[in-house]
Amino acid sequence: MSNYYLAIDIGASSGRHILGSIENGKIVLEEIYRFENGMKKKDGHLCWDVNALFNEIKTGISRCKQIGKIPVTMGIDTWAVDYVLLDHEDYILGETYGYRDKRTTGMDDKVYEIISPEELYARTGIQKQIFNTIYQLMAVKLQTPILMQRAANFLMLPDYFHFLLTGNKKSEYTNATSTQLVNPKTKEWDYELIDRLGYKKEIFRPLSMPGTSVGRFTDAIREEVGFDCEVVLPATHDTGSAVLAVPAKEDDFLYISSGTWSLMGIEAKEANCSAECMQANFTNEGGYEYRFRFLKNIMGLWMIQSVRHELNDNYSFARLCELAEEVHDFPSRVDVNAVCFLAPDSMIDEIKRYCEETGQQVPKTVGEISTVIYQSLSESYADTVREIENITGRTYDGIYIVGGGSNAEYLNKLTAEKTGKQVYAGPGEATAIGNITAQMLAGKEFPDVKSARACIYRSFEIKEIK
Repeated sequence: MSNYYLAIDIGASSGRHILGSIENGKIVLEEIYRFENGMKKKDGHLCWDVNALFNEIKTGISRCKQIGKIPVTMGIDTWAVDYVLLDHEDYILGETYGYRDKRTTGMDDKVYEIISPEELYARTGIQKQIFNTIYQLMAVKLQTPILMQRAANFLMLPDYFHFLLTGNKKSEYTNATSTQLVNPKTKEWDYELIDRLGYKKEIFRPLSMPGTSVGRFTDAIREEVGFDCEVVLPATHDTGSAVLAVPAKEDDFLYISSGTWSLMGIEAKEANCSAECMQANFTNEGGYEYRFRFLKNIMGLWMIQSVRHELNDNYSFARLCELAEEVHDFPSRVDVNAVCFLAPDSMIDEIKRYCEETGQQVPKTVGEISTVIYQSLSESYADTVREIENITGRTYDGIYIVGGGSNAEYLNKLTAEKTGKQVYAGPGEATAIGNITAQMLAGKEFPDVKSARACIYRSFEIKEIK
């Protein structure tokens, strides 16, 4: 009998429970539960309903019992930067804000009154994003200081869910690096920086690596889901898991973790915290085995997802690609990383306004809107390739595209065309595969990452586009 490993992969718009096992030398996946997710408006703010999310987590776990496939271990990954503050009785303090909430507006300036952007980057190597946890915590300190005073524990969201399952609090390394509060040399919280910023350093727990056991289900959880299980940390940052699942044959490769965001970069042994990298807005996020994900955070498929929702989800993503390709020569482009596209009331109106204000032809049809997005994204990828090759002094032959965006054939074709690189597209469920892979490595199913990646390459369809 094969061992089953359960990945709970929660994204900003949906979550899924996926069982993984090894059969005939290949990884086999089975999705057993899926649920919707999204930020909710509450008192003018964008928040996460963590109670509802945890109920979905438990419901999906219960499915394992119902279908008779009990996992030996399980782990949860989510998006980055969002967190909870717990009081001394382990109750959440205040709201659980979503990263697109506007309460962080101006908080970067408040942080820079204490530490300059240059020193901050040199200390952490993390790309500036206004939603980074460092700015979210400054909003807490200035807007609701009583919550900072009452806080006893700081946990990133997947760490909080693991705590609810086991009663044990552990802070996972890869996701912690997204806070912009971790030292890339010590691989620990930068307690001096935390203290300077006026955050309570005692609430930050020591960091644990993917593969670490969190513990087993509490009695209450065992009774509710119908079985016991060990919780093992994956790379709880979804991109950390996705990059672990890149099916690269070589050690030196370019990747795009393509979903709501496009995370494009390389794996590196050391962080590059130089002024050049800061200027180019690259980040050095922690990865499996203390590898660094040297990458750039690009807006990604959020724009086309938003357009699709505005059109009442009447078009599949495949159809949007087809319509975009039909008007391939439409000339207008947008800066996909412009702040105006982060959370607009109408993505379609924002794209039209951008084109109009920059003196370009304004897109009118669904196809024109779509091709503007896909063309602009692929050109952003090409610019990023050039920057990476200039910074590293290396030339890369191919780009591995993993995640849901690996199914966007038109975008993949454009990426190969604009970058001049061979594109390897797939697997689509990279984050769940990476989550499962970390558990399998902990369970000694593979001797090392290289053999795990070789198995992933054999197990899933990888499309090659020249």
